[in-house]
Amino acid sequence: MDISAIDHVMPITSRPPVLMVEGSGSRLRDSEGREYLDFVQGWAVNCLGHGHPAVVWALTTQAQRLINCSPSYHNAPMARLATLVAQSSGLEHVFFTNGGAEANEGAIKLARKWGALHRDGAHEIVTTHGSFHGRTLATMSASGKPAFAPLFEPKVPGFVKVPLNDLDALRAAITDRTAAVMLEPIQGEAGVFPAHDDYLRAVRALTRERGVLLILDEIQTGIGRTGKLYAFEHTHAAPDILTLGKGLGAGVPLAALVASADASCFAAGDQGGTFNGNALMTAVGCAVMDTVNTPAFLAQVRATSAYFVERLEALSKGHGHGEVRGRGLLLALALTRGDAGKVVVEAFERGLIVNAPRPDTLRFMPALTVTRDEIDEMLSILERLI
Repeated sequence: MDISAIDHVMPITSRPPVLMVEGSGSRLRDSEGREYLDFVQGWAVNCLGHGHPAVVWALTTQAQRLINCSPSYHNAPMARLATLVAQSSGLEHVFFTNGGAEANEGAIKLARKWGALHRDGAHEIVTTHGSFHGRTLATMSASGKPAFAPLFEPKVPGFVKVPLNDLDALRAAITDRTAAVMLEPIQGEAGVFPAHDDYLRAVRALTRERGVLLILDEIQTGIGRTGKLYAFEHTHAAPDILTLGKGLGAGVPLAALVASADASCFAAGDQGGTFNGNALMTAVGCAVMDTVNTPAFLAQVRATSAYFVERLEALSKGHGHGEVRGRGLLLALALTRGDAGKVVVEAFERGLIVNAPRPDTLRFMPALTVTRDEIDEMLSILERLI
């Protein structure tokens, strides 16, 4: 395809003038045959890398049987994936969406309806500064991303923001108007800033004490990304509402709104979607869960993470840079000098894909199947740039 074809793609972000045409594992190739080592993987989307056999098999096999029978009917992959998610999360009800923002939008709606029914009309949701919950109008309003503040006014009201890891501020923000608290276990888009384990446990205790819901946005941290299937398993601070995305579909548009039986209060007509829970996408989700949710796979993620962190910390120390943040295979390196955005551009020119969520931070979200040799290769390229 001629590169001029990109002229008609709406310019909603800065993209290099290349066309990606093929991918395998941690490698991407463009239309000119150039290869790239991919440590972003669609923003933690391709949890099994590019073109994983389990994903390809699920797509090709299911496409020959049933793609979409409409949301008016159950289908077998949807029912199986809902069971897998419910049983593994400890929550009872699952609604599938096309992306994480839609799942978070659903969580906001569900919390507001629950507040109307069970908390005398409470509708406010407490979120955190630096958070990112999506790009719909309500999820942008819920987010604490500074760049969103002036956009698309007026925002959706009803969101109160407090600093992450500040329990006193959170306690003060919960009032009779509060329906829920909404947090990310790790703020990925802010620069990979984790919520402390003790803080998350305290938040779970506080929300129970005050009678409000806890929503955990695990769009980026769920499905093995932190070395456990769900990040909340590190703290045993199970939420009332959980949102999943990105890795759940391993590259296809699939996300989920998951809720406890007590929090699940939608009536017929409150929630829906033409493509939601279609057989093709949920068949992929089943393949992903079958692959990722095994003790051996998750142990390998943790072992790979330990190696990656050790090597990254050594690189940082050797060149006078800052801390390594994150958990599992969602990691960041703080730069003490230079522009992370320029590093990203120069890395791409050398065949490496990394991300800069802020000018002083590099973020790494490789496939959960990334090898130690690929980590070493990535660091070898990166070292010359920092």
